[in-house]
Amino acid sequence: MRTGFGDVEVVPQRLHGYVRDLDARLYVPVGAPTSALVVYLHEGGFVGGDLDTAHAAADAAARTLACRVLAVAYSLAPAEPFPAALEDVLGAVAWARHAADSVIVAGTEAGGNLAAAAALATRDRGFPALRAQVLITPMLDPTLSSHSMVGTALAAQRSARCCFACYRSYLPTVSDRMHPYAAPATATRLAGLAPAFIVTAADDPLRGEAEQYAERLERAGVATRMARSPSLADMNADTAWPWREVLAWLPTLADATSRTCSKGVEN
Repeated sequence: MRTGFGDVEVVPQRLHGYVRDLDARLYVPVGAPTSALVVYLHEGGFVGGDLDTAHAAADAAARTLACRVLAVAYSLAPAEPFPAALEDVLGAVAWARHAADSVIVAGTEAGGNLAAAAALATRDRGFPALRAQVLITPMLDPTLSSHSMVGTALAAQRSARCCFACYRSYLPTVSDRMHPYAAPATATRLAGLAPAFIVTAADDPLRGEAEQYAERLERAGVATRMARSPSLADMNADTAWPWREVLAWLPTLADATSRTCSKGVEN
């Protein structure tokens, strides 16, 4: 079944997952080139969220970047803890590789963690190089020790208490919490990763770990760009804003042989 969303078609997909087959949606801008594809991963603290959660961001990405976007309903904890979600994502990236010449992995919050982990794992496992990784207010550090997280009001949506509960469900063992694919902020080998665009918000408790990760990527020689919104509310009100920033960034990347999502133009 195909459902039209304005000038973007939404095509339901079924993908092979780590535990079971997964639901996905492919957002296809009418008339857009098929050379590039974004794999987008929703928020929800590893324990919630679905394709409806992903819709606004995936639709905005497809419209703004004028390329196809695959939103994936990855496995959720505590029923399916680490590494189920990551392996689901890697399967989606492999699917995307068969469907496009150029693949970007992107995600918000817990989805940002999975996107960062996918960038690490694709490098380590010898996957074809990703075009880029886009991490939007990502959860990267289970230690919850960043300057922006410490002292956050306990009632805040992304407080240390809330994030700890999410990580405890996703990473039930100490060894899980130490794995770089589960906690990208602790990864020691960052060289050779896909270029990174990292989005933060000034009032987001996750801001500190995201910006620290960006600085470490830069020191490792990874092409990295940061963008900060004044607030999470502003980002929620303008779901296209991060993608407009990404659209302006992609042509600055050095790989002249890679295709960007930008109107199908080759860099």
